[in-house]
Amino acid sequence: MNGVKTLISIATPLTLILAYAFSYLGCLVGLIATARARRSSKGSRGRWLVMGAFAIGGTGIWVMHFMAIIGVQVPGSEIRFDVSITAASFLLAVLAVGVGLFIVGYGDRPGAVRVIAAGALTGTSVAGMHYTGVAGMRMDATVHYNVVRVVLSVVIAVVAATVALWFTVTLSRARWIAVAAAIMGVAVTGMHYTGMSAMQVHLLTTPKALHGISALDFVPPILVFVLLGSIVLAYALLIEPANDERPPAPPTTPGRDGAGFAGSLPDRRDHVIFPTQRPTSGASGSLFDPLARHNQPPTHRPR
Repeated sequence: MNGVKTLISIATPLTLILAYAFSYLGCLVGLIATARARRSSKGSRGRWLVMGAFAIGGTGIWVMHFMAIIGVQVPGSEIRFDVSITAASFLLAVLAVGVGLFIVGYGDRPGAVRVIAAGALTGTSVAGMHYTGVAGMRMDATVHYNVVRVVLSVVIAVVAATVALWFTVTLSRARWIAVAAAIMGVAVTGMHYTGMSAMQVHLLTTPKALHGISALDFVPPILVFVLLGSIVLAYALLIEPANDERPPAPPTTPGRDGAGFAGSLPDRRDHVIFPTQRPTSGASGSLFDPLARHNQPPTHRPR
């Protein structure tokens, strides 16, 4: 039987900081991987996108979610977690991000419609991951939701996913990747806490036996996953550069003094850690490559 509604604590200062830190780390690593994917040949692009999916979906979203969940406290009830449902929420997060990344990052440069569609699919799936994870919580209480806040959390998830996917197909400079990861971290943690604020908990009048494991039991495997993921990406970055396809240098056109124009043009992509390939045709006006027209070799019209 349902009892009295109780107020819950959804965060502590420590879990809030840890949740954002893991979200930032995962998004940062994921954006680095997707930037390298755009530079790579099609044969190796898929591997980079898979790494990006595990980084953003696994660490940036799911690990953030679970670190934040550790801070949830329900007065009068212990909280335990169903292992199978919790593991399913992890797989859902990785698959959701992976599908979005492959939609926008595997083929040709995507247009706005494809990015928005992928963002909607990924965002709703990420929101589903959140509520799947919450469904894996076991406590001496029943849980209901404020519908308005649930809808708001889904909207935040869709917007965050769309912006994140746009970042993955546009950013290459180290400083902008760092800024974008910070923005993504705020959006992801904001979605989580908006969803958690929608929870309404009613304690049971008759306590029941709780099955599952405690949140702290998940911490060691989570830390191992994050550490291994970082090591794998670092190793891949060290061994892959020689196998990547690099864009050819633009041909020079002799000017009046016999020197090439291209050699005197300023490099607008300096300090780019993983520059994208220059489009081969029809991409100079792309929404996602505003600098493309500056990279076209100048033409010299004879008098």
